[in-house]
Amino acid sequence: MFYFNFVTLLKRLMMYQTLTFLHSTFRWLVLLSLVYSIFRAYKGYFSDKEFSKTDNSVRHWTATIAHIQLVLGITLYSQSPIIKYFWKNFDEAKESLDLLFFGLIHIFLMLFSIVLITLGSSISKRKMTDKEKFKTMLIYFIIALVIIFIAIPWPFSPLANRPYLR
Repeated sequence: MFYFNFVTLLKRLMMYQTLTFLHSTFRWLVLLSLVYSIFRAYKGYFSDKEFSKTDNSVRHWTATIAHIQLVLGITLYSQSPIIKYFWKNFDEAKESLDLLFFGLIHIFLMLFSIVLITLGSSISKRKMTDKEKFKTMLIYFIIALVIIFIAIPWPFSPLANRPYLR
């Protein structure tokens, strides 16, 4: 019985560490894809360019990368001992900014930013003119990027901090 519990605990710990690493690493893909999408949208909008197949692919892959990160994040959230502690001891835990950040602030801001990315991608795809497509992408993706920058636990963040890579 002890062996079984130890093995189960070890597997959960390894899964949690793997998810933490993937989520931490994958954020860079999200940030890079968003910055690149914003760059292309800015350039296209102000240069009156045609919304090309490449622009459409960049829009699509930015949303896809964000959704993959969302799945990693929700899975990590459901497995995190920090989150489990937060919800079991809510009255006490809400007093800690670090616990409150990971328990509520981070997930809600990130969910909101993914909704913005999804809406921006979907709405821009349906716009009739190229200029409207670029403008929609630009607005939604910039707002999402700002929210994501606030919600990431950077090493210098006053809310909660973690290293650049885990």
